[in-house]
Amino acid sequence: MSTTATVTEAGQQKVVVTTPEAPSSVSNNPNILPAAEDKVFQAVARGDRAGKLKLRGIPTFSDPYAERQWIKEHMAAAFRYFGKEGFNEGISGHISVRDPVLKDHFWMNPFAKHFSAMNASDLVLVDADGYVTEGGAQLPINEAGFMIHSEIHKARPDVMAAAHTHGVYGKTWSVFGKPVEMLSQDACNFYGKLSVYEDHGGVALAVDEGRQIARALGKDNIACILQNHGLLTVGQTVDEAAWLFASLDHACHSQLMAEAAAANGIAKKIIPANVAQYTADAAQNPHNFYTEFQPEFDLIVEESNGRVLQ
Repeated sequence: MSTTATVTEAGQQKVVVTTPEAPSSVSNNPNILPAAEDKVFQAVARGDRAGKLKLRGIPTFSDPYAERQWIKEHMAAAFRYFGKEGFNEGISGHISVRDPVLKDHFWMNPFAKHFSAMNASDLVLVDADGYVTEGGAQLPINEAGFMIHSEIHKARPDVMAAAHTHGVYGKTWSVFGKPVEMLSQDACNFYGKLSVYEDHGGVALAVDEGRQIARALGKDNIACILQNHGLLTVGQTVDEAAWLFASLDHACHSQLMAEAAAANGIAKKIIPANVAQYTADAAQNPHNFYTEFQPEFDLIVEESNGRVLQ
């Protein structure tokens, strides 16, 4: 688990971050290969000739309470990353993560707390019915957030984390009610794994709206565009869900700019299906999407002097 210790050197604070040893397995999902054994994941980087240097991937935990703290730290960092990306809009937007201790509980952000100021101690633990419980911050949560996320977690037991906000580019592209095109290598992160919820029932204060969104997400997709609403991504870690959300929002931004150019007579070149599939086969890996977020996590810890982990 990532931890911090603050020491004083010549009157200056210094944050020391430690990282876990290389994992031997992924505790949350037995269907995910351990990082060291995942040839697809290991193929994205090159180590030494002896093959001893390997990518670390998602860490594993023998202590569920240590895993809980690690989840909260990475979840708080994900919110701060969302704040930097401009995804915060008033009380809208939420991330949920299953709790490793109480399996039918999950963590959510408190109501009306700015993403950019989130710390691990601000996160709220809610039960299966969405009521705030002991163990986390004693603060109310967003009702619409619970309605969406609880139904996703019920429909998709494989999903550990879900993210949804009202980022400008995502919600703007959503008005067309169709997926992004494979315009770039990064867009291929979502090839074959992106759905569209072709309806909008207003603010999700009813269970039916949450169920319809979960149904639109499907059985194995990693993202869904909610028409006239925004984006939704899921993952095996909060890191994956957060990275995918930003990646999809960026893809929407690129799509909007490409559409503007195309409207002025510049033809788009779409990546062929076989090339998009080849790229997706390399990218669509929980260890890979988790690792994609780690530079952002480390930067946020450094920028906050470790406060995000507190």
